[in-house]
Amino acid sequence: MISLNNPLDKPRLRFCLRATVNALLAFGLAHAVAVPLHGLWAVPTAVVVIQTSVGGSLKAATEYVIGTIGGAAYATAVAALVPHPTVLSFAGVLVLAVAPLAYAAALSPSFRVAPVTAVLVLMISNQLGEAPIELAVYRLLEVGIGIVVAIAVSLLVFPGRAHALGTDAAVHVLEHMAQALPAVMAGFRARRDPLQNARLQDDIGGAVHALAEAAGEAKPERFVHLSPEPDPAVLARTLLRLRHDLVMIGRAASAPLPDSVVARLAPGLAQIGAKASDYLVASASALTSGRRSPSTGPVESALAAYLSEVASIRSDGLMDGLPAGERERIFALGFMLHQLQQNLADLADCLRDWARTREYAYSPRKCDLQRSARCFGSMRLCLERYLQRFSRAVRPRAYRAAQVPALALFAGKGGAERPPARSEPAKRYPS
Repeated sequence: MISLNNPLDKPRLRFCLRATVNALLAFGLAHAVAVPLHGLWAVPTAVVVIQTSVGGSLKAATEYVIGTIGGAAYATAVAALVPHPTVLSFAGVLVLAVAPLAYAAALSPSFRVAPVTAVLVLMISNQLGEAPIELAVYRLLEVGIGIVVAIAVSLLVFPGRAHALGTDAAVHVLEHMAQALPAVMAGFRARRDPLQNARLQDDIGGAVHALAEAAGEAKPERFVHLSPEPDPAVLARTLLRLRHDLVMIGRAASAPLPDSVVARLAPGLAQIGAKASDYLVASASALTSGRRSPSTGPVESALAAYLSEVASIRSDGLMDGLPAGERERIFALGFMLHQLQQNLADLADCLRDWARTREYAYSPRKCDLQRSARCFGSMRLCLERYLQRFSRAVRPRAYRAAQVPALALFAGKGGAERPPARSEPAKRYPS
C-alpha cells in the first residue's frame, strides 16, 4: 500500500516529476539533434505519450505511432494528387484529408491522432511553402524523438507498473464493497435513503472502472514481459460481476420486507452481509500481502441458514398470504444471493492464482537458479538424443555396417571376452 511518510510513494507526485523530466529531455534532445522544427512536435508528443504507468505509456505510444504514420502518409498522398493553388481548392483538400481519417478515428482509437497529423502537415506546409512529404518526414522524426524519450523516462524515472496500480484499485474496490454490503442488506429491515444507496453504487462503479483501465494498461507490460504478475483483467471481470450483484441486491432492498416475514428473514440477511463483508476485507488484505485467499465457508453457512429459513417460512404457509410481487422478490433474492456466493468463490480462485504466481515470481534466487539448471539440463539431454537419432538417420548404410565389426574389435581389446549381446530387431529410423 501507499506510504504516507515518503512523498515519492504517491503515484500522482511521481507522475508529475516524470512528466516534467520527460518534457525537458525531449526539448534538450530535439535541440541537440538540431531537427528542423526545433522540437515543435517532439515535446508535445513526449508529454502526450507519457502516462502514469509503463503499460499506459506503451499503449499510448503505439496508438500515437499508428495515427501519425497513417495521417502523414494520407495527407501527403492527398496533397500530391489534388492540386490546391487557391483557398477554395485547399479547403477541398482539407475535407478530403480530414473526413476519412476522422471516420477511421471513430472506428479505432489508434487513429485519433491521424486527423490532427494530416491537418498539421497540410496547414504548415501551405504556410511555409514546403513540400508536404518533407514536412511529413520532419513530423515523423520529431514524433519518434518524443516517443523514445517518453518510453525511456517511463522505464527509468520513478517507473510505475500498471499491475501495481491495478492491485491498489482492486483493494479499493473490495474495501468499498465491504462497506456497502451491510448497508445494502439493512434495507430489507428498514427503509434507506435512495440517494445514499446511489452514492454507494456510484463509488463502487468508479473504482471498478479505474481497475478496468489499469488492467488494460497492464496488457502491454505483460506482452513485453515487464511484469511477471497474473493478468488483472480476470480479477477486474470478477469484481465487475460482484458489483452487478450489489446493484441487483440494492434494487431488491429498495423497500423493507413484509412485516409477516421480516422478523425471520432480516437477521439471516444481516448475517450474510456481515460475513460477506468480512470476507471482502480479508480478500483485500490477502491481495495486498500476497497470501492465500480466505475461506468462503462462513458466507456459505450464512446463505444455507437463510435458505433454510425461507424453506421453513414456506412450509409454515407464511408465503401464501403475501402479494405476488413480494413472493417474487423473496425468490429472486435467493437467486441473487446464490450468484453472490458463486462470484465470491470466483474471487477466491483469482486470489489463489495471484498468490501462486507471486510465489513463483518472487521465489528466492537460489531456487530460480536450481530450476533453470534443471531446465537447461533436460534441454541438453533432449538435444543430445535428437542429434544421436539424426546422425544415425543420415549416416550411410555401408558406413554403419562397416562400423559394427570395428566397434566389436575395439571392445574386445580389453582382454576378457564379453558375452554375446542378445539379438534385437533392427530399429528403423526416418531417412
